[in-house]
Amino acid sequence: MKFKKLLLASLCLGVSASVFAADYDLKFGMVAGPSSNEYKAVEFFAKEVKEKSNGKIDVAIFPSSQLGDDRVMIKQLKDGALDFTLGESARFQIYFPEAEVFALPYMIPNFETSKKALLDTKFGQSLLKKIDKELNVQVLSVAYNGTRQTTSNRAINSIDDMKGLKLRVPNAATNLAYAKYVGAAPTPMAFSEVYLALQTNSVDGQENPLPTIQAQKFYEVQKYLALTNHILNDQLYLVSNDTLADLPEDLQKVVKDAAAKAAEYHTKLFVDGENSLVEFFKSQGVTVTQPDLKPFKAALTPYYDEYLKKNGEVGKMAIEEISNLTK
Repeated sequence: MKFKKLLLASLCLGVSASVFAADYDLKFGMVAGPSSNEYKAVEFFAKEVKEKSNGKIDVAIFPSSQLGDDRVMIKQLKDGALDFTLGESARFQIYFPEAEVFALPYMIPNFETSKKALLDTKFGQSLLKKIDKELNVQVLSVAYNGTRQTTSNRAINSIDDMKGLKLRVPNAATNLAYAKYVGAAPTPMAFSEVYLALQTNSVDGQENPLPTIQAQKFYEVQKYLALTNHILNDQLYLVSNDTLADLPEDLQKVVKDAAAKAAEYHTKLFVDGENSLVEFFKSQGVTVTQPDLKPFKAALTPYYDEYLKKNGEVGKMAIEEISNLTK
């Protein structure tokens, strides 16, 4: 983030070049590409910031992991080398292992619970303080980013049909655990490689939120969709504390307000998309199944025990507080 100095030199028309330039040039890095809901929401954020700041702030968007993956970009925020990025609550487990609770399969049933778990519980508030103080990063707002479902090259009518399924998952502990404990063969793979792997049957299936499945056109190469509802994804709008500190208070408010509005829009895109996409997939020849999820959840019990063993009292508090939100 650089503040643009006023230019002494004038253009041939005698107008300072700074009239046409923003005072603050900010960068927003993200993993998702331009066709994604995430990009549409970040674009909304950038436009809102520019408009409400009267052009004083310009936000350039760098999609498709141009600046690195989410881990790299969070580190860039910490170092003050990047202004904004997106990140899931659970992604902070690379710094704070207890944050894994946000992605424990079948832990969080809906977005409202997810949001309260982060913002309203003692556990969540403690995590936010750690992110602020230890990572130099502030959470501006929280959005819904879809619930992960499973596509495959054979029907999944029950947990028994997961046995031996070569399932592509991201290289994240909770996704690997989901595949392992329900009996599939977890196969970590870069996101960019998934379509071809499904097309060539190098893997038998993958798991992602419905809007992602549509955006990546996985339905072209997978004719079965099981509504496994195993992990709910949130998406945090993150800013470097260095960036906020460089902005005057009125422009800090512009950024925070824009992030809140963008998160609402982000959430709406995913909610509306999920409401209509099952019928869309059916229209594309995809068979949609709804297996009984009780055996899936029960199969993950040993992994919950692992989480508690790793995280002790703070892990116990996290599970208890989040569980109480759904009672």
